[in-house]
Amino acid sequence: MLSLDQCADQYVLALSPREAIVGLSTRADDADSRLRALARGLPKRRVDLESALAVRPDVVVRYWGGDPRLIAALERRGVRVVTIPEARGFDEVRASIRKVAASLGRGAAGEALVARMDARLAAASGAWKGASAVYLTPSGVTAGPGALVDAVLRAAGMVNAETRPGYHMVSLEQLALDPPRAVVLGFFDTFQLAGDTWGVGRHRVLQRLARERAVASLPGAMLGCPDWGAAEAAALLAAEARR
Repeated sequence: MLSLDQCADQYVLALSPREAIVGLSTRADDADSRLRALARGLPKRRVDLESALAVRPDVVVRYWGGDPRLIAALERRGVRVVTIPEARGFDEVRASIRKVAASLGRGAAGEALVARMDARLAAASGAWKGASAVYLTPSGVTAGPGALVDAVLRAAGMVNAETRPGYHMVSLEQLALDPPRAVVLGFFDTFQLAGDTWGVGRHRVLQRLARERAVASLPGAMLGCPDWGAAEAAALLAAEARR
């Protein structure tokens, strides 16, 4: 099994026997890779045709990694390429787990992973009892219905105050004039690692909201991929409600 990007790494590490993994992405052991501990000692590969063919994978798993020419070249040579789709909710995550597990011949492992995810969601259910909150990242992005993080908020019993579908830039002026009662932060741990690259996150309005209105801060490693990490985020969010 060969993985072409960090999100695919999570699926391969969780579902494939270690001895069957011929390569992970070069970001598999980065600080924001949730299963980085499992990646230690496994080979990292560049995303190019020469590197992929050299290790002779039966299956290549990807989310965004690899351009169309690389994917087509692999498929022409008989390599099965499995692409993980975007997820707007947990039904799509379940489908992706089962899709990748089936491609690896690991159906039982896939069902076990789905069961663990569903157990976390069941434990998180209703924790915030309908409290309203806005999701906010250091880059000034929020999310409404149709985004996986919206499903995270709802799974923990929250009402998402952002009603516009998908992802949007927040208005700093609006936040200053009418600040939300509660904020759920996402990727602020990555912001601290990234230094000054998240320019909007340095603005005093966002800094004040993060300091005064945040009820939870969800790690980027739980939110960056369309996988069961979102259920871990919901569990963490629920735990904050019960503290």
